Amino acid sequence: MSRLNDATSAIPTFAVITSYNSRLGSKQLMFGKNPIRPPVAGDDGQLLQIVEIFPTLQGEGPFTGHPAVFVRLGGCNLACGFCDTEFEEFSPMRVGDVVTQVADLSREHHERVRRLVVLTGGEPMRQNIVPLCEQLLAHGFTVQIETNGTLWRAVPEGVHIVCSPKASQGVYHSLRSDVLSRVDALKFIISDTQDAYREVGEVGQHGRDIAVYVQPMDEYDAAKNAANLARAAMLAQRDGYLLSLQTHKIMGIP
Repeated sequence: MSRLNDATSAIPTFAVITSYNSRLGSKQLMFGKNPIRPPVAGDDGQLLQIVEIFPTLQGEGPFTGHPAVFVRLGGCNLACGFCDTEFEEFSPMRVGDVVTQVADLSREHHERVRRLVVLTGGEPMRQNIVPLCEQLLAHGFTVQIETNGTLWRAVPEGVHIVCSPKASQGVYHSLRSDVLSRVDALKFIISDTQDAYREVGEVGQHGRDIAVYVQPMDEYDAAKNAANLARAAMLAQRDGYLLSLQTHKIMGIP
C-alpha cells in the first residue's frame, strides 16, 4: 500500500484547499505567534531538532510534482503573520537516524521512488544541516532547502536552495551575498491586499541568473485567495515570472 494519502487517487478542484486547511485544525499553526529562535551555535550537526519526516509530492517551486521526503526542522528566526506551518513541536534526533528514516520513506515496494529530499521548517538554516546534507547526497538523494534567506550554512555544492524572501517592516532588503551566490530560485509570496506583498521585491536578484517564482498567499479566505491568485498570474504574465501554486493543497496531501 502506498504511504501517501488516498487523496492522490483523484485530483480535486481548488475548492479542496478549504478541506485541506480544515485538516490542519488540530495543529497549532504559527501565524506569527511563534517564538523567534536564533541560530543554533556551536553544534556539530549530529543532533537536530526535528518536527516531522514524511513522504509527499513537492507542491511548489522548481521541483513541483516530484515525489519527495520532507524533513521539517524546528524553530524559526522570523515570525510571519501568514505562516500556516507548525514547527514548534520538535524533538532531538540524530542525523544518522534522520537519514535512515528518509531512506525508508523513499521506498515503495522496496524500490526508491522518492529521490528528492526537501529540508524545510521553520528555518532549516538555524541548525547545522551540513552533515545531514552531506549524508543525503552520499546516499544518492537530490537535496533541496527551503529558506527565508536571512541565515547561511556552508552546505555542499549540489544542494538546491529555494529562497522565499520576507518583507521586513513593509519592505524587502537585499539577501546575504553568500545566499545570493548559491540560490537556485526565489519564490515571492503575493497578496492583493497586503501592500508589502503586492509586488516582487528587489533582494539582489537583478543581473543574476536566478529563477523568480510568484506564489499566491493562502489567507484562509476564499475571496482574498482568488484575488491573490489573479494578482500572481498577472505579475507572471506582465513581468515574465514563473507561477507557483501550492499543488499539495489542491491535492489535499501534506
